[in-house]
Amino acid sequence: MALNAKKIAVYVLVVFVLYLIITDPARAADYVQIGFEGISDAAKAIGDFMTWVAHGGE
Repeated sequence: MALNAKKIAVYVLVVFVLYLIITDPARAADYVQIGFEGISDAAKAIGDFMTWVAHGGE
């Protein structure tokens, strides 16, 4: 039962993304940019944390 729910959720998400891209490509591009900025910020924060740890947590 959980497998079917997961398949349905993925299908709904894919349909929503395709609908968004087709109906408003500019907004879809904005969402992608926001997503990549978030990933970039998270990677920078992890890098800063690892640098802090490597320096002995000072």
